[in-house]
Amino acid sequence: MIADVKQTAEQKMKKTIETLKNDLAKVRTGRAHTGILDHVMVDYYGTPTPVPQVANVTLVDARTIGVTPWEKKMAGAIEKAIRDSDLGLNPATVGEMVRVPMPALTEERRKDLIKVVHKEAEAAKVAVRNVRRDANQHLKDLLKQKKVAEDEERRAQDDVQKLTDRYVAEIDKLLQAKEADLMAV
Repeated sequence: MIADVKQTAEQKMKKTIETLKNDLAKVRTGRAHTGILDHVMVDYYGTPTPVPQVANVTLVDARTIGVTPWEKKMAGAIEKAIRDSDLGLNPATVGEMVRVPMPALTEERRKDLIKVVHKEAEAAKVAVRNVRRDANQHLKDLLKQKKVAEDEERRAQDDVQKLTDRYVAEIDKLLQAKEADLMAV
């Protein structure tokens, strides 16, 4: 039973790390890539929907993303959603395509992106700590139900804490690597 609790906690922490890696990949470093628009929500008949689900997102060139809506009348809504997002992009509609040029990163923009990256990392740390809290609660419940001894529960909590420390350290490493990537000119 204790092994199950620890294994579940570790799986959830691994998922948190994977999610953080995906989120950090979306933070742009100056070059265009289609994943940037994955979390931008567009109003699709009253339902917030990610841009890739209402349009074809492609790279026009190294510094421009092309968004071709599947429905012509969605172009304006997509342009507005991208402009209103926290990405600091200025899209322009050309015919049926919304062109999203990637501006070169200024020092100020780099600092803003580092703040975004720090928020993502902090959210991941909170998620890891929540997994720890849940695992410790499960262990306490097992102790209350007299399914494990007190010393076993204490050892298991120590193991869960070591697991938490390991994943928080990994989050810090990912954060430092992304910061270095953003500050490289």
